[in-house]
Amino acid sequence: MEDEKFPKQNPDQQINVELSEEVAEGVYSNLAMIAHSNSEFVIDFIRLMPGVPKAKVKSRIIMTPDHAKRLLAALKDNISKYEQAFGKIETGSEGPNFPLNFGGTFGEA
Repeated sequence: MEDEKFPKQNPDQQINVELSEEVAEGVYSNLAMIAHSNSEFVIDFIRLMPGVPKAKVKSRIIMTPDHAKRLLAALKDNISKYEQAFGKIETGSEGPNFPLNFGGTFGEA
């Protein structure tokens, strides 16, 4: 029985994704702040520079809760593959030591 929530896609069907040169260059971020409502997740990617009291949001991504959960699964899968190839990623035990609340419920990554 086919799962109605995730219908099977035709394997011959392709999605053509366009990537401009500007977007392909990417944007560096060393901090992410996540907020959510009942209908969406908002992820702000921020560049925080040492000794500079002001940080800039470099990109904001807004997505549905369903898409956020699929993104989480994809990140977990990719991190697992990365660690199999290159070894365990060591994370610092300390996060930033300043308030990061920009209103509403939030998390950080």
